[in-house]
Amino acid sequence: MKRFLKIYFTFTTQYIKRLVHYRLDFAIGVLSFVFVQFSGILLITLVFQQIPDLNGYTFEQMVFFYGFFQIPRGIDHLITDNIWLIPNKIRKGELDRHLLRPIDPLFQIVAERFQHEAFGELIIGGILIAITFPSLGIQPSLWTIFIMFALIIIGSLIYTSIKLLTASISFWTMNSMQVMVTVYNISDFAKYPITIFPTLIQTIITYIVPFAFVSFYPAKVLLNQANGLSILAQSSIALLIMASCALWVWNTGLKGYESTGH
Repeated sequence: MKRFLKIYFTFTTQYIKRLVHYRLDFAIGVLSFVFVQFSGILLITLVFQQIPDLNGYTFEQMVFFYGFFQIPRGIDHLITDNIWLIPNKIRKGELDRHLLRPIDPLFQIVAERFQHEAFGELIIGGILIAITFPSLGIQPSLWTIFIMFALIIIGSLIYTSIKLLTASISFWTMNSMQVMVTVYNISDFAKYPITIFPTLIQTIITYIVPFAFVSFYPAKVLLNQANGLSILAQSSIALLIMASCALWVWNTGLKGYESTGH
């Protein structure tokens, strides 16, 4: 573990050094994600100008759910965004160079880059949560805060597991990018309380691609609408299932991998 952390730190340090030379690109990347998130808030604002609540949820609660969602997704985006390149690496045979090195290939892919644009998501998420805390009367105990940190980490790993699972399909299809994009778009439902959507969508994002455990259920814990230990247990089970499936598909595909590069 110490060796992997040292290697990851080295990779990240080199990437940061490159960013220092391109500060404008760094700023533009972060600001672009900030503006994207503001568009979502604008939509919520426009909706609540017409109605007092949405299926029992107030404007402040909707903004809180939206902001909380950005944190685990932002962490996943920051650290493991390079998984998006797996289909391209498989199709072009670029995975070969990772297999030739005496380091786990998946670790290499993840460590190659951290996505600085994710700071935009994390900043907006933090601001929205901070703004809505007082109006929602949220006063979490130390125990609740501990559970929340655990749920945020679990939520990020659920996101990563789903991304790896869909990316690994490329071992058989050569390009699973469309599948990745489709599933990624499904995750947008989890920005809001899932109970405002039809039962089918609730079922999909709870039991098939469990994005609901990334934000909705953890956020309900902070709102005192759900038991922290119960949600922690359910989220852990969802992560165990998704991570096991993702790693199995990845390892199975890797064993049968044949270079298609030229």
